[in-house]
Amino acid sequence: MRFTRRNTALATVAAAAVTAGLLVPGASGADTATAAATATATATATDPNVRAVCADRRPGPADPGAYGMQLDGTFRHPSLTPVDEESDHPFPGRNAAYDTRSYIKNMKVEAAYEGADFTPDYFHTWQNVVDFDGRRYLFQYDRSEGRVYDITDVRKVRVVERMSREDVGGDEARANGDWAAHDYWGASTVQWNKKLNAYVMVQSFESRRQISELSDHPPLDKYNNPDGVRKLREKPGLKGFKVYRLDGPRKKDWKLLATVSTDSTQADPLRSDPATAQQGSGSIDVPYWTGEKYMFIATAPDDTYSGSEYPTNLHSAGYQSWDMSDPAHPRLLDTWHLPGQRTGEDAAYRQNPRCGNRTSWMGARMPLFLPKPVEKGGRYAFAAMGGYGLTVLDVSDPSNLRTVSHLDLPASVSGTEGDNIDVSQYEKTGMIYYSGYPLTEDCYEPYKDVYQIDAKDPENPRVVGVLPRPVPPRSAGITDYCQRRGSFGPKRTGYYTNPGKHDAGVLGYGFYNAGVQFFDVSDPADPEVSAYFVPKAYGRDTAEYAYGNQTHGVYVEWDRNIAWALTNHGIYALSSKVLGKPDLDAPARPFRASEF
Repeated sequence: MRFTRRNTALATVAAAAVTAGLLVPGASGADTATAAATATATATATDPNVRAVCADRRPGPADPGAYGMQLDGTFRHPSLTPVDEESDHPFPGRNAAYDTRSYIKNMKVEAAYEGADFTPDYFHTWQNVVDFDGRRYLFQYDRSEGRVYDITDVRKVRVVERMSREDVGGDEARANGDWAAHDYWGASTVQWNKKLNAYVMVQSFESRRQISELSDHPPLDKYNNPDGVRKLREKPGLKGFKVYRLDGPRKKDWKLLATVSTDSTQADPLRSDPATAQQGSGSIDVPYWTGEKYMFIATAPDDTYSGSEYPTNLHSAGYQSWDMSDPAHPRLLDTWHLPGQRTGEDAAYRQNPRCGNRTSWMGARMPLFLPKPVEKGGRYAFAAMGGYGLTVLDVSDPSNLRTVSHLDLPASVSGTEGDNIDVSQYEKTGMIYYSGYPLTEDCYEPYKDVYQIDAKDPENPRVVGVLPRPVPPRSAGITDYCQRRGSFGPKRTGYYTNPGKHDAGVLGYGFYNAGVQFFDVSDPADPEVSAYFVPKAYGRDTAEYAYGNQTHGVYVEWDRNIAWALTNHGIYALSSKVLGKPDLDAPARPFRASEF
């Protein structure tokens, strides 16, 4: 999930002068450095779980002459940059304006839907599919902003429910007609549960990542702003997950089965008080659960899970396994983390080359990725842990999560270094696809490669290649997508919750200003871009601050061969020969549970 320009402009202006003094070598001398050191010591002394394990070696701004367009038409990325999501970074050869044209290869736009109803959030949304009474529904949502669409007829999509907190300024502490206080729509998995003979939705409830209490800039970040840290710690709200039975597609059809706190300090996780402050991160992103017995989530169970350099993130998430035999009474089985993630594990933390950079996200960003469910004989799970790299776990006994191997990936600072692992090809080729995603515009950070990792031997995973970098067509008038303006790089390949079975040899990524890119990986030694759709950079209702955050998601209905592109101005329904003949009407059979 991207951080945005919202609520940060004033902090940016106020911090700019001091930031320059902290980031530029030799600037403004000892007074600024002493003040920063004093503030860091104060913050650390005030809150022992704000860890300054290594000396501050935050990157300075990149030298403008060290990156940019090359003579051969390629783009050279800066090798190291600070967190800076609020600024443009123009370079010679960059377009003067955002590109309002679109480009397409081996794909067809079956339908396009633009405007606020189809853009709950400019920067990121989650999706799920459910089927009721012969109709197919798509959920699109991000916390308090949610939509339910009837997508049975791909060319005649209807909005059947809108949920928002706009009338209370988005304040999650306040109730309105759609939401109770402290309630919202968390990142969810929806699966068919045989015991209840119904869909069950598990929603993650996590710390908000778009915050006003702390800033990316040194004077107001977590290392120098004890008051901001305190305010975050004192915020009420559930840290954990909720479980609902779905008897229909609308919110009125949700029946709450359980409210579960992942805060390990709670006396009873099923009886916590969301109106009070809770510790830890909560359940992060989409829980991994197939509707059967075992569920895996990413979470920091308390505030000692603190080993992360990111300046506004207080937690470093590991993983938990839960017994969901009775969805109304989830039961914790085990908790796992890497050495260095918790307060007091400083020796291990110092071994990470990112220690002290005040930039890297460290810890899980998504739950475990399993090629095969445990209930069907699955043994291995793959963990993408930001600056901690890749870990392979043995989850065959979910009550005893065990480390099998670990692989450090090349540092790629700033930006998100490890977020998604596509495991859809693992059973066939032994290959997994590991990636982070960009956070800045104008390619002002290292490029986020999609690593091809051979994990046939789980004890010895190894990088064997990267997916090719998408290149714009000649008609675009540019030779590299960095010139198109906005963010450029991979986001995710959708989720394991997409209906149907993932096609062998096909990976589709949302690629921000490069739209939706489909890769043919049927021959891992020779992957190639097989199809793409690159929409216009923004729409009639897109806020100007979101022009750079273009295609941020793709959700594929593998059972109907339809790809939904999620953008900052609406959604597109796409078909392609690489997916197969599309079914634009009701699916042949209803989605019930994820297939593998």
